Amino acid sequence: MSLIAFIGGGNMASALAGGVLARGVRADAIRIVEPLPAQRAKLALRFPGVALHAEATAAAIAGADVVVFAVKPQQMRDAARAVAPHLGPAGVVLSIAAGIRLADLERWLGGFPRLVRAMPNTPALVGRGISGMFAAPGVRDEDRARCAAVLEAGGQVLWVGDEAMLDAVTGVSGSGPAYVFYFVEALEAAARELGFSAADARALAYATFDGAVALAQASPEEPATLRAQVTSKGGTTERAVATLEGGGVRATIVAAAVAAAARARELGDDLGRDE
Repeated sequence: MSLIAFIGGGNMASALAGGVLARGVRADAIRIVEPLPAQRAKLALRFPGVALHAEATAAAIAGADVVVFAVKPQQMRDAARAVAPHLGPAGVVLSIAAGIRLADLERWLGGFPRLVRAMPNTPALVGRGISGMFAAPGVRDEDRARCAAVLEAGGQVLWVGDEAMLDAVTGVSGSGPAYVFYFVEALEAAARELGFSAADARALAYATFDGAVALAQASPEEPATLRAQVTSKGGTTERAVATLEGGGVRATIVAAAVAAAARARELGDDLGRDE
């Protein structure tokens, strides 16, 4: 049985802790370090039997097989330095803090080499996320598996062979839910403009998006083929798609993801500085 210590007890840590508990991990195999008393009280109600700590002491960290950093990126330097004295030689550190590069994390941890970095997204809160993952060269196969098991509690995982690709993951799937919500907002607005009530407009938009994704996942065809199959020549969908293409929607979405990836690289530069 792996012992998991979460540094930070916010939404993502709570989602992952709940997920691993649902998969059969015992409550006494999980520790959560959360400095805010109100949040610790919420965690105590939600996760009876899980050990809660106000600080990253030896009691909270020592002996952990996986230490998961789930704090805000701006808090990572201080959190890592607090954890460093208590890391055991057999454990692995998993960071889900956006933008924090492993070289910087290793430095803050006093040279601890067994590091895995992941970029999850917010659908992990309902078990439907996807996380890009990268492991430092010193990480063993069993440690990779342990880290993957934690992230799989929130959805799918995708390993990348170059840490720089996590910036691309950020641009596509990390920020991606916002793109989806933006499109759903627009579809909802269109339904209201065409005369539907707010409730009916939202139902139409949500069900259309959910059903289309489910259809795509169930089909062996590429999305472009599926789109062509519902785009009859001279029909309503053809006119709609032509309007989207004329407005540069496809190119704008690509540009948005590229811009988000570039910003992720910039944040990595900024957050990694020792001031």
